[in-house]
Amino acid sequence: MQAQQPVFRQEQRLRMTPQLYQAIRIMALPLADLQLTIDQELQRNPALEVVSEDAADSLDELEEHPEDEPFDDFSDPGSYSDPGLRNLRTGADPDAKQRFMEGALQRPETLQEHLLWQVLLQPVDAEVARTAESLIRNLDDNGFFREPLAAALPDADPFTLDRAQRLVQRLDPVGTCVADYRESLIVQIRYHEAPAAHAAAVVEAHLDTLERGRFEEIARALDITVAEVHAVLAFVRTLEPLPGRNFQSGPTHYVVPDVIVRMEDGEPVIVLNDEVIPELRVDRFFERLGGNGPGGGNGLDSNGPGGSGPGGNGPIGSGLSGGNGSAAAAAGAADREARRFAKASLQEARSFIRNVGTRNRSLLRVTRAVIDHQREFFRRGPKQLRPLTLRDVAEEVDLHEATVSRIVNGKFAQTEWGVFELRYFFTNSISGTGSSGSRYSKAGVKEMVREIIEAEPPGGKRLSDSRIAAMLAARGVKLARRTVAKYRGELDIESSLER
Repeated sequence: MQAQQPVFRQEQRLRMTPQLYQAIRIMALPLADLQLTIDQELQRNPALEVVSEDAADSLDELEEHPEDEPFDDFSDPGSYSDPGLRNLRTGADPDAKQRFMEGALQRPETLQEHLLWQVLLQPVDAEVARTAESLIRNLDDNGFFREPLAAALPDADPFTLDRAQRLVQRLDPVGTCVADYRESLIVQIRYHEAPAAHAAAVVEAHLDTLERGRFEEIARALDITVAEVHAVLAFVRTLEPLPGRNFQSGPTHYVVPDVIVRMEDGEPVIVLNDEVIPELRVDRFFERLGGNGPGGGNGLDSNGPGGSGPGGNGPIGSGLSGGNGSAAAAAGAADREARRFAKASLQEARSFIRNVGTRNRSLLRVTRAVIDHQREFFRRGPKQLRPLTLRDVAEEVDLHEATVSRIVNGKFAQTEWGVFELRYFFTNSISGTGSSGSRYSKAGVKEMVREIIEAEPPGGKRLSDSRIAAMLAARGVKLARRTVAKYRGELDIESSLER
C-alpha cells in the first residue's frame, strides 16, 4: 500500500478580487445603469465627489444678501409658482384648476377595469354581476380565459355562469372571456350589426384554410362563390382577434445612446455621450487625510507634531501626567483609525474612477473598430452592412472576445440611420464562412428583402418568395426560397397570400 505524504506544488491562479469584479461589471454597464451605479457609489464612498462647474454661494454671501433667499414662503398660497396649486388654495380661476387636474399623471386603464365598470351599469341581478366580476378578474392580457370556466368557479351555478359569460362577451371590447382567438372572432361575428354572409361558418370550420388562401376549397365545401369567400376574408380582417391587447400598457423602456456617430465631410465622427455621466474626482479632504500632505502623513504620526512635546523623547509619563497620557494615546488611536479609513476610501474611489475611464476608453476603441469595418453602413444605410465577427474586432483592438462582447452588449449608438445596438453591427455572412467569405451580411440581405417587398405596387400582384429569391440573385445574392421565407418571417412580414 502506497503511503501518503505531503507534497509542495507551485500553481498560478487568477483570483477574482473585488477590484477586478468591479472592473468587469462596469465594463458591461449601459449608460443608464452606469449613471445609477455612480450615484450609488457617491452615496457610499465619502472620498468620491463630483466635479461641479457651478460655484455655490458661501454662507457669508447668503447672510450679506438675505433678500436673495431662495426658499419659498409656504404660509402664503400666493407664493406658489404653479398656478394650478395657487388657485386650488384660493378658489380663483377654475380654468387653471382644470388644467392642473388634466396635467396630473394618470395610470392607464386596464382591460379588467374597463370591463368591471361596464358590469356595474348592466341591468342584471347581483349573482350574475358577482360571477361576471370573477370571470373578468381571471382574464389574461388578451381577454382570454385559458382554463375551463367550471374549473375556475366550481361553486357557481351553471346557468348563472353561462349568463355571466355571455354578459362579459358582449361588453366593450366585444369578444373577451373566450378560450382563444377563434372563439373571439365567432363572438364578434355573432354580435356584429352587419356581418358578412357565411362568416361564422367559415371561421368555425375553415379558418386555417382561409389563412392559407385556399378560397376555392372553401367555396366548394360551403357551396358558395369565391367572391363570397373574399368578402368573408375582408370582413374578418376588420375584426380584432386579440381584443385585450389595446389595453396592454407595459413599462416604457427608454434607450440612451452611449455613443453618437455623425457624418462630417463624408467621414464618421464618434462622440462619447458623457452628458449624463458626472465628472468624478477624489475629495481633497480625504486626499490630505490619507496622503502625506498637510494634515496627514507625519501630522498624524506619533513622531510628528502632536507626538512630540514635553517628555516626547522619553516615556509618556516623564513629561505628561497619567491622565493626559491616556488622552493622547486615545487621540492617536482615533487618528490612526481615521487615516486607515481615509486610505481605504481613497483606494476604492481611485479604483472606481479608473474603471469608469477604462470602460469609456474601451467603448470608444471598439466603436472606432466597428466603424472602420462598417464605414459604408454609416454612409449609405443598413443595406451596406458587411459581415463582421467579434473576433475581427477583438484582434484589432487587442482585447479578448469576451471583453468585446461585454462592451457591445446593451450599448447603443445613435447614427443618421437610427439608434442601433452595437451588437447589431456584428452579423454573419450569408454563406456562413465569416467575414472572409461573402461580402453580404445576413442583416444587409434582410434589408434588401424588406426593400423589395415595400416596393410592391399597391394594387398589383404580391411577390412570392421564389420571385424575391430570383430578384436577389439578379443583384448577386443567391438564396434559396426557404431562406427568403425565413428572413421574411424574421422581419414580421406576411406571405404573398396574406399581404
